Amino acid sequence: MSSRILLFDNPTRFVAGTVGQPGERTFFIQVEDNSRLISVSLEKAQVQALADRLSYMLREIRQSNSGLVITSLEKDDRPLTTPIEEEFRVGVIGLAFNSEEGSIQIDMQAVSDSDQEEPDFIDVDDLSGDQDILRVVISPSDASRFIKRAVIVVGAGRLPCPFCGGPIDAKGHLCPRANGYRR
Repeated sequence: MSSRILLFDNPTRFVAGTVGQPGERTFFIQVEDNSRLISVSLEKAQVQALADRLSYMLREIRQSNSGLVITSLEKDDRPLTTPIEEEFRVGVIGLAFNSEEGSIQIDMQAVSDSDQEEPDFIDVDDLSGDQDILRVVISPSDASRFIKRAVIVVGAGRLPCPFCGGPIDAKGHLCPRANGYRR
């Protein structure tokens, strides 16, 4: 089976969200455009890393392209669009900035089913594999809105232990820094 590139060029909605209670949440990225809706699942750390890298990219864009205006868009705090049907689980994420168009391209490649190690980068010109790719092309303003929501979504989980950094459940947790005593 050959891979597909699911392209969204300036979608109407590009957001991160979760389903479930803290500690048992599943993280999703949803892309919506007119009648199309794609949901891909990923790890909390991947959402955080994507927000961090986009934030870094926006700082670099501001420094190198003084003429590029990044406007503050209206906050998107709506829940994820239902039904949420996972298209695939994200393995590798790639980012690129097109300075001619002033757009950011985000490529999210599906996890490979094979036993071989995941590649360090996405070669979008080589479609001989069987991993689908979700490609989203957004403006820097849309990236800024995505970052703000992603930070809120990631931060809405369980509070970290001030001693070990591990998540604290409602019942507490066994802290290794406290020799196994509950905190």
